[in-house]
Amino acid sequence: MNMNKKIKYSMMVLSVWCLCSCADYLDVVPDNIPVIDHAFNNRTMAERFLFTCYSYLPDPANPHGFPSFFASHEFWMINIPAMRIAMLGGNSDTHAWNIARGFQNTNSPYCNYWDGGRGGQNLFVALRDCNIFLENIHKAVDLNEKERELWIAEVKFLKAFYHFFLLRSYGPIPIIDKNIPVSGNIDEVRVYREPVEKVAEYIVSLLDEVAEELPSYIVLETKDMGRATKPMALALKAKTLTLIASPMFNGNPYYQDMKDNRGIHLFPTTEDPAKWQAAALAIEEAIESAHEAGHGLYYYDRHDPLSDETKAKLNIRGSVTERWNKEIIWGSSRSSNHLQRLSVIGFGTGHIEENILTTMSVTLDVAERYYSKNGVPIEECKDFDYNNRYQTGIVGADNRFLMLQGYETANLHFNREPRFYASLFFDGSAIYMYSGTASTDNPSTMHYSRMKRGQHGGLGGGNNGYSITGYIPQKFLNVQTYTIDAYPSLRVYRYAFPYIRLADLYLMYAEALNEIKTAPDNEVCFWINEVRTRASLKGVHESWTQHSSRPDKVNTQVGMREIIRRERLIELSLEGEAYWDLLRWKEAENVMNRPIRGWTVTEENTGDYYNVRVIETPRFGVRDYLMPISQGSMDRNNNLIQNPMW
Repeated sequence: MNMNKKIKYSMMVLSVWCLCSCADYLDVVPDNIPVIDHAFNNRTMAERFLFTCYSYLPDPANPHGFPSFFASHEFWMINIPAMRIAMLGGNSDTHAWNIARGFQNTNSPYCNYWDGGRGGQNLFVALRDCNIFLENIHKAVDLNEKERELWIAEVKFLKAFYHFFLLRSYGPIPIIDKNIPVSGNIDEVRVYREPVEKVAEYIVSLLDEVAEELPSYIVLETKDMGRATKPMALALKAKTLTLIASPMFNGNPYYQDMKDNRGIHLFPTTEDPAKWQAAALAIEEAIESAHEAGHGLYYYDRHDPLSDETKAKLNIRGSVTERWNKEIIWGSSRSSNHLQRLSVIGFGTGHIEENILTTMSVTLDVAERYYSKNGVPIEECKDFDYNNRYQTGIVGADNRFLMLQGYETANLHFNREPRFYASLFFDGSAIYMYSGTASTDNPSTMHYSRMKRGQHGGLGGGNNGYSITGYIPQKFLNVQTYTIDAYPSLRVYRYAFPYIRLADLYLMYAEALNEIKTAPDNEVCFWINEVRTRASLKGVHESWTQHSSRPDKVNTQVGMREIIRRERLIELSLEGEAYWDLLRWKEAENVMNRPIRGWTVTEENTGDYYNVRVIETPRFGVRDYLMPISQGSMDRNNNLIQNPMW
């Protein structure tokens, strides 16, 4: 290696000290560190480097940089200039949304976690920092051995996650098991992408290595929440093996001919059903570990005199928003405030008066995805008037805890399951917020959204923003986030947005079990029903046999697969999981090309407002199952091959 190349590579390694991120208490990047040795000369400095390794974690509560929010087509945005958004106090970044609109490219990719940029961080830099930590942590002389081993296990967990995030985004990736020395030759720098099975094996090996070294739970939540635990490691292992067993990565014909210049196939060329068995065993282990650590499904347990309807809704919202609740296996250390502020609009005069720009409108397809009150899809529910769902009706007293009594709203909003009402704001919807002064859900203390043109939650209603579809996420609002009526102010109750929660594992286990059985049995249904019970729904067999026009679905593997996938899309809706699920199921091309639809929100009277309109038609092609590698990276390393069709 000539001198210029050595200098360039040395600067690349040392430049990690100049990086920063927006994490909170796990974001401590050493400043002005001239040499690596200085970063590890005592416990305090070593701990700062440990937190630097954490600081690269992609933020699951960032809807514009975490691709799975807008790229899933669960959300859409108001198409106004970025400058106008910034003037109104909103986030002008539209990186993930541009992916959904079909603007992804190789010159400057959106949500670029390979090189960094356009909403993404360079996760290979994160992996280099992790390796630097592992290579040097022995130098901290005042660090006791027990703590040293714990920190090593944490960083190996982070290495596993960074590889996992890159794997599900890009498919085959280089394995960064150690750093290339400054003295390394040019061939060492030009790494290869490794087959997806080999990458998964490496991730699993790291997680198996550290699982027993990590604590079962966090003791000091205010100080250490977000740091690695044994249930986190085993849950990540389960998700890795489920990913590799899924159709996208398991004998996918789209990638049969994807080979590098060594002639190595980067994807398996044939499907291996046995991978589902490995996934099932890993998920079972993860669930057992979570249970042993005290994790369980969340139920609202404050003893307020609330209606059954309101409690059912709080069970759903709280599973995501209740701080450090037992369902969250892994919660982000970053703030959820931005997501909550994007969810507040249209409660009515006297409740929410601050000017808020919402850039997160939920699509009509998502609203129609939730079940009827009978726990089956509305299009096959024998008791739901599907053909007249876009007509309107008047809210009666029996729905007063769900919607504004006497208000006229769409029939689509009646007779739906609790997760529909807990997850969405719509014209006439109700929400209970605990402000510390009112602990009942008497209609006089409830908040209601009115979202037609000229109303407080609608276009021209006093806010800077509005919903372009007629729906806004309610699911992100913690029950203790509230407003002060005396002046325009929102008090946001901070919580840890989940990377993984227990309901995810339950439904993943049901999916894996269904794939390895010739026909669904009680064990498959048990894990689905655990989640459905929390949502105040009856079991799958009872619901389908009594209320569905397709009662046979529960008796076949194909039918149960459809039920489980719908259940995941509903239970984990709006949380960023649908994108990854639709990709791994190879269902994205069937879902993400559908027109984005919503109500005619530019109208002020009921008859005109409740007309369905097409807002935009997104684009999703086969190439979009994998993120592109930037052309710059391809030019620098001729051992890399680009993802197909990019």
